[in-house]
Amino acid sequence: MRMIAPLLLLASLSACGLQPLYSGGASGAVAQGLGAIEVAPIPGREGWLVRNALNDRFGEAGVEGAPRYRLDVVLDQELEGLGLLTDDTIGRERLSLRARYQLVELATGAIIVDATAGSDAGIDVVSSEFATIAAEQTAMENLAQDVAGQIQVRLARTLREQR
Repeated sequence: MRMIAPLLLLASLSACGLQPLYSGGASGAVAQGLGAIEVAPIPGREGWLVRNALNDRFGEAGVEGAPRYRLDVVLDQELEGLGLLTDDTIGRERLSLRARYQLVELATGAIIVDATAGSDAGIDVVSSEFATIAAEQTAMENLAQDVAGQIQVRLARTLREQR
């Protein structure tokens, strides 16, 4: 009886229509579509971080030739003080990174995806200014990776639906 329940569960799961996003590996439709995306330059240090993270993620398929898509990204960064200490200094900051992005098909100029992604990080403000700046830079690097991951997943889902 204990063996029947897991087998029934597996049988019902195979009938639900779930498909791996990256089926086919590097030669699959989604990986090839992501590899055919050219990321337009994004201004600023945070733009450089996000663009490099996106290029790393999209370049894994190693697609040769001219790109079929262009990804335009506009970033909005905000650093805001949250916690006030008894001496009226800021004790905590929130760093926010938001991205508005569009995937454009180069052949037709059609906008395939127009969406946003974003992430926040909390930073403790300490007495060492160097440590606070280092924490802000590390938080921005992590936010850039997070936003790039959100963009990659959204574009992969869209490319899978198109195929």
